[in-house]
Amino acid sequence: MPPRTITEPARDVPLYGEYDVAVLGGGPAGIAAAVAAARAGRRTLLVERYGFLGGMGTAAGVTNFCGLHANVFGEMHRVVRGVASELLARIDRLGGLNAPHLILGKILAQAYDTAAYKIAADDLLAHHKVDILFHALGAGVVMEDVSRIGALMVETKAGRQAVRANIFIDCSGDGDLAAWAGAPFEVGDNAGSMLYPSMMFRLNGVDPDKAGDAWRTIPALMQEAEAAGTHRFPRKAAIVRPQRSQIEWRVNFTQLARADGSAINGLEPDDLTRGEIDGRRQALEAFNFLRTVPGFEKSYIVDLPPQLGIRETRRVTGGYRLSGEDVLGCASFPDSIGVNGWPMEVHVAGDVIFKFPPIPASRGFNELPYRMLTPEGIDNLLVAGRCASMTHEGQSAARVSGACFAMGEAAGTAAALALAGNTIPRDIALDRLQRQLKQHGAFIGRDQDVPEGL
Repeated sequence: MPPRTITEPARDVPLYGEYDVAVLGGGPAGIAAAVAAARAGRRTLLVERYGFLGGMGTAAGVTNFCGLHANVFGEMHRVVRGVASELLARIDRLGGLNAPHLILGKILAQAYDTAAYKIAADDLLAHHKVDILFHALGAGVVMEDVSRIGALMVETKAGRQAVRANIFIDCSGDGDLAAWAGAPFEVGDNAGSMLYPSMMFRLNGVDPDKAGDAWRTIPALMQEAEAAGTHRFPRKAAIVRPQRSQIEWRVNFTQLARADGSAINGLEPDDLTRGEIDGRRQALEAFNFLRTVPGFEKSYIVDLPPQLGIRETRRVTGGYRLSGEDVLGCASFPDSIGVNGWPMEVHVAGDVIFKFPPIPASRGFNELPYRMLTPEGIDNLLVAGRCASMTHEGQSAARVSGACFAMGEAAGTAAALALAGNTIPRDIALDRLQRQLKQHGAFIGRDQDVPEGL
């Protein structure tokens, strides 16, 4: 048998830089974490694999903020503020922000233009003097000892380089940095099932007058097409909604599975390869169906995003795991650092199942405990975003952008507090963290009034 490994010769790796805080991943959590650390006066680097920020919102073409709002006793409120408000204001000034729209009659989401998001995020980080390293893929860590990360290794066009920092924040979505460091984690439901990925795409050339509220009629048309045998769809629930320009719509009819029917695993290169190819095939089939819908006859695919939309891979184990019961019960926590107003959104084989807290009988949001962000066993690491400490069910809700903004802002603020107090993030004074978050406009629940307005 030929050898299954190759021994790489030892080499000296160039040091890219030394920072107070290094953030891996430029999605909502990474953007907010980097801004929060830098505004506290800490030299901060944000490392991103693509040449732009936004995470799944841009790289996977999601084009839609979920979880910024909550249905509070039957009234809509935007409950994610702070850094998110700064970003939204910049997108809006560029003319790239839709008014919030109603989902399932119960909750609001907010669409945006991806180009405006990218430009606004660049401007936001420049304003707060965050250093950015684009086109850099995280590739490993060097440990100082079993509980402390010494350096993050990144692959760039200049080859492998190292980033030193006092505190690292894993906003990779996949928990890559935490896993390399040896932090414990779970994958999916621990029985081989994960939330199914999707391939989003955008159409242009839609006639908005003829299309009207097509998202209301398309589900029935899908059922008719399947009954007639002209089309088959990988899942029941479909997203077809207009963007800022009414001639452009975002579309998601897709669901990516392995040959055995289980979800594509976003940690497996072969799975990702098959998922990308199958996702584009499914997008084309969905487009062919949409061309039969009034208003879409002359439409065309204007964008297929750079990557598959991954919803779930690793979830790093921290001091508390947010659960589905916490979401449905609108849980409160003494160490709350933000809130999540999005329901459970479970992508199962062939369908998407939403589970809401009691509406309108409940406040509609759960608090997010700081313990979600502190992984076990690693002293100079925080984790924020969809890879934070949650159960499979809890992650189906708090993985969306609203909660990720909240977690990221808290992680960046906590990193700065730990450095100022010469302690580890796990041991910072929680009252100081909560006070600073509120001073910067964040809503953390607790004793605060629910913010007014959308």
